[in-house]
Amino acid sequence: MRKTLYLKFVLAYIIFGVFGFIVVATFVSSMTTEHLKREKADALYKEATLIANTYASDLYNNATTLDAVKSQMDALDTYLSATIWIINPSGRMILDSSQELNIENEVVIKEFDPTIAAGSYYTVGTFFDTFDEEMLSVFAPITSDFKVKGYVVIHASMKDIQDSSNSLLNISYITLCILFLLSLIILIFFTEIVYIPLRKITEATEQYAAGNMHYEFSVESEDEIGYLAASLSYMASEIARSEDNQKKFVANVSHDFRSPLTSIRGYLEAMLDGTIPPENHDKYLTIVLNETDRLTKLTNSLLTLNNLNTKGMLLNRTDFDINRVIRNTAATCEGTCRQKNIAIELILTGDSMHVNGDMEKIQQVLYNLLDNAIKFSHHNSVIKIETTEKGNKIFVSVKDSGIGIPKDDLKLIWDRFYKSDLSRGKDKKGTGLGLSITKEIIHSHGEHINVISTEGVGSEFIFSLAKSAFEDED
Repeated sequence: MRKTLYLKFVLAYIIFGVFGFIVVATFVSSMTTEHLKREKADALYKEATLIANTYASDLYNNATTLDAVKSQMDALDTYLSATIWIINPSGRMILDSSQELNIENEVVIKEFDPTIAAGSYYTVGTFFDTFDEEMLSVFAPITSDFKVKGYVVIHASMKDIQDSSNSLLNISYITLCILFLLSLIILIFFTEIVYIPLRKITEATEQYAAGNMHYEFSVESEDEIGYLAASLSYMASEIARSEDNQKKFVANVSHDFRSPLTSIRGYLEAMLDGTIPPENHDKYLTIVLNETDRLTKLTNSLLTLNNLNTKGMLLNRTDFDINRVIRNTAATCEGTCRQKNIAIELILTGDSMHVNGDMEKIQQVLYNLLDNAIKFSHHNSVIKIETTEKGNKIFVSVKDSGIGIPKDDLKLIWDRFYKSDLSRGKDKKGTGLGLSITKEIIHSHGEHINVISTEGVGSEFIFSLAKSAFEDED
């Protein structure tokens, strides 16, 4: 499409100009000539009728002399730039304004027929071969006592009419040329506003099709083309980011699988070749077992993420008591909390609070958040779990007073395998998938989860759930 569209538009522009000139040269030319001919014929017919009813009628009624009428016809000949005849029905010339009076030399129009106009008051031609060029001839009958005594015929040269027509056509041609040149503005606007942006968009799509998703371009426009360019650029950046995430994901998965596998292989080979004596086998077999547990946990997390990302995932929604689920989850972490002397404080609204959702997945969310809170909390600290009710929503908060999350990391903690620099030393067995799974579960419920954190002070995760209809009826 690089030049084809532009060439088509230019070709259409040229065709428009050519057809414009053809129309002016044919249709407009013939219509102008016809219009001038009719206009001239109307004017001459009025003069012919006036002459027939005055001078010519007086002549046939012997109310004036032929010389007097001749004098008047000569004046009108000059005024009208036309030849005026008075002839008998038989074709005998009575008076010719272009010739001197000559009674002795009789002139007769051979084969004169007043019906030559075929029902009209004018005709175009040589008038029975009297003239050497085409003439516009107008008839007006001279009547007396309800009889046609003769005719007044006025002849005007068609050449004069054609010259007038050509003058008007020249004006039409000049006007058409001016319009054609002015229409170049449309071509310029099309080039600047449509073609150049489309060419940039086309070049960008070719770059993206070739795999260069980092190609950048800009279209300075606020119309639909600008919106298309912005959407295309955004789409490419999202694809590029997705590809980067995919590469990072594969690298992280490979790293997290390779580390425990390397440890397992190293310890087993050491035990087999005697590097590790038999009396220490139990110790290192325990380490190997822990590494296999880590691999199992990583595999299960990946499967969970894959299922959560599946379009049309079905949730086992039920109405359940979120307070009871919180109490049960907190109880499962009692042993871990005791090792760090951490207390879990439950601030729950009411004895029971029913929500609608997938209880097992919400329990996993609570476990992930509570597990993180315990990992990153200091010894002898308190973790608070609180539920509040606002309208038809239930909000659950898990708050710790641990190391907190750096401000620059707040938007990255939901990414798969992401671990902040502060958390790496305290979460050596973590997969970096817990918060990703948590976010996916909450979003699959059509709800939201947010985090408020200050480095060195602590973090608070808050997510929402839909209040159950059963609770509303109570």
